[in-house]
Order: sequence, then structure tokens, then C-alpha cells
Amino acid sequence: MSSEKKQQEKSRLHSRNKNRERYDLSALISANPELKTYVKPNKFGDDSVDFSDPQAVKLLNKAILNHYYGIESWDFPDENLCPPIPGRADYIHHIADLLGGSNFGRIPLGDKITCLDIGTGASCIYPIIGVTEYQWKFIGTDINAESIASAKSIINANLALKDKVECKLQKRPKNIFRGILAKEDKVDLTICNPPFHASPEEAEKGTRRKIKNLSGATVKTPELNFAGISNELICEGGEIQFLEDMIRESKLRPNSCFWFSTLVSKKSNIKKVAKILEEMKAVQVKTIPMGTGNKSSRIVAWTFLSTEEQKEWRETRWKS
Repeated sequence: MSSEKKQQEKSRLHSRNKNRERYDLSALISANPELKTYVKPNKFGDDSVDFSDPQAVKLLNKAILNHYYGIESWDFPDENLCPPIPGRADYIHHIADLLGGSNFGRIPLGDKITCLDIGTGASCIYPIIGVTEYQWKFIGTDINAESIASAKSIINANLALKDKVECKLQKRPKNIFRGILAKEDKVDLTICNPPFHASPEEAEKGTRRKIKNLSGATVKTPELNFAGISNELICEGGEIQFLEDMIRESKLRPNSCFWFSTLVSKKSNIKKVAKILEEMKAVQVKTIPMGTGNKSSRIVAWTFLSTEEQKEWRETRWKS
């Protein structure tokens, strides 16, 4: 693949994405000198990072968060999922546009907006981007106590995040909104990057495919290049079961959120999701395509609020 094609692929990122251009590796190495060891010429002679190496990916992400987002301290256990920053940022920017589309084209900024992040993980990545880019408040939930502790540690280590992100442990792993959102609670957005494998075998197969795409190498026992413990990658029934559970639970809290949303990794699940949302009588449904590199994904968002309820929400929560 030529460098020119790589540049074109990155242009698929959202126009406000700070990672839209090719990485400025000199600036990133200045932000995180440890990264220098992992920067080497690729087969085209360009300096690059080995994206099949988990440690290289983590150090690159630390540098990106420091250089572009002002996050000076970002660490978590190596066994946890290390998120690819450009794709996570794209979700936040697209969901901001969705909110703006419901507010006469103006994206609501500041701490009057609260976003609920389902499965925030040890890295706390979505709250980091949402706080630094739009100054929103976040509630991050997770079923893993160690991940919650790690996210809290990141928040406490960065002044920009303090008092902006609240972490809640979901004590019932089968629940998504229940136990987190009471019926009287209000959040403006929910976001989620659901686990998309139904079994460890399926996860390993996906990792082998990913490493082959990244490095051209075939490996029998792959090491996850973005790591990830089992609950971050695997759930009973896979992605579609998780999405169905999420949608059905959202129906129990129809007035608690303006826009519910989730990533849908598998294109084959879109029709199934649409059918469930129709069954749940969602008032509006939007599908937003996303693309990062050679990977395509999409956001599905839905609301149960009527036109009049949306107007009241805007006037009571978003008006300056």
C-alpha cells in the first residue's frame, strides 16, 4: 500500500479529528521519548510504528493523548484493551454532530451535557476525548472493578478530567442501564463500544486475521495488538445479543436520555438492530457510517422522545 493511499484512508476520519493527518512522529516522540525505540522504517522506507506490537501501540497512544489532548498521565494494566485513538475520537465527533443536529446545528458544549459511557474500560478513553474536545461531563460504567479503579486513577492524575468524570461499577453484569440510570435521571447521550465476539475461539481467530492484515505474518497463538481482557471483547451471544439487550433496556428508560447510541462492528447486524428498534418503537433512528484505515464501522443512535419532548429537553437543558 502506498503512502499516498494511506493518507487518503486517513482522510475518511471526521474533519475535526486531530489524527486525520499522518502522525507527526517527531512531535509524538518528543511527547513520549519511549516511543522512539518502536519507530522504524516500513517497507516503503517511511518511519512508522509496528502496529502488531502491543507495547508500541500503547506508547503511541500515550504520545497522542499527551501531544494532541494534553493528557500527561495515562496508564493501565497491559492486559486491558488499548484503544486505537483515531476511531474513538471519530465516535465522539460524530455523536457531537448528532447532538448538534438536534440543536439547530449548534453542538452544545460544556458541563451542561452529560454523556454515559457504557463499558468505559481501564483506559477511560471516551471520557478523555469528550471532556478535552467538548468539555462535556461523563459517567463511565464498567462491570470490572479493576477497570473502574484504573479509570479513576487516570482521572485523578489529570487536572483536566477532575470533577468531569464519574465512574460507576455495574454490579450486575447482565444489566446495562439498570442499576446505573434511575428513571428520574437525565443524560444527553449514551455511547458504547460493545464486545463483539461470542467466544474466546472467535476472538483469537479475529486477532490472527488482524495481525496478518497489519504485518503479513501468520501466527498460531497471537498476542492482541490492542490487548483486552475477556469481558471487553467477549460476551455470551456476541455483539448482536449485547445490542439487543441494550436496546430493550433503553426502552425501560425512554425519558432518561435524548440520544442512545452504540457502535455496531458487524455490518450484518445492522438489519437485526433496525428490526429490534422498530419493535421497541423508537421515534427516530440514525445510522452514521465511520471509517478508519481499512476498517469500516457505524454508529446506530435512537431516541424515544417525541418532537415536543425533544423541544422541552433543549429548552430546559441546553439553553445558555
